[in-house]
Amino acid sequence: MKPMAIPAQPSAHLRIIVALLAAITLVAISAHRAQAAEPETVRITSDVTHLGPFTALLFRPKGKGPFPAVVALHGCGGLFNDDQEIKGREEDWAERLAAVGYVVLLPDSFTARGVRQICSGPDRKISPAERADDAAAAAEWLAKQPFVDASRMGLMGWSHGAMTVLWTVRKGFMQGPQYKVAIGLYRGCRKIAKLADWHPGVPLTLLLGEDDDWTAPGPCRKLARREGFRTVTYPDAYHGFDMPDAP
Repeated sequence: MKPMAIPAQPSAHLRIIVALLAAITLVAISAHRAQAAEPETVRITSDVTHLGPFTALLFRPKGKGPFPAVVALHGCGGLFNDDQEIKGREEDWAERLAAVGYVVLLPDSFTARGVRQICSGPDRKISPAERADDAAAAAEWLAKQPFVDASRMGLMGWSHGAMTVLWTVRKGFMQGPQYKVAIGLYRGCRKIAKLADWHPGVPLTLLLGEDDDWTAPGPCRKLARREGFRTVTYPDAYHGFDMPDAP
């Protein structure tokens, strides 16, 4: 598979989604493990991050590039498991995308801030609005790398990370390097939908589970009708439907 070009025109958005989903379903695990380099940890410091510096995992394709890039935002459970290993979902996506020619950067919004997870407990210490600063800083960092084509950067996220996607792509937020497309998986839209001045500034698609009992798809579909972005709802799918080896 050839790496797809992230375009500037919304008319090509459907092709982007098809290409990303094809990367999930058609690239064998053995193939992408052989083609993708081992990830490295990078430290990102930027004036746009009010919570301070953070680290990120960087997956690079073989070759010199410049390559298109994807910034991928973890969910409320964080980027790592209890053994400090990258979680299977994030690793699987990153390896598949790197194998078909993408640089993939996974910001860790929690560890450097003394947080492991925010899925449980009444106090969510880090909000999607704050994590949007990390997404902006990640784009800024990638745009400076010689192996990245800064004109072809996309953003994706899962659950809390997908909520962060919506905060990141709102019109007027990012002042530096820009994302050309954004994808969110099984996110909640109730809070964003209450903001009358929220409008996406890039082509946006939300991938939703019809039977999601954590973040119901209805509010996102309603918001999509209001704002004109795209949703895809999968029948019989729950929250986390893209987890490797999930039922």
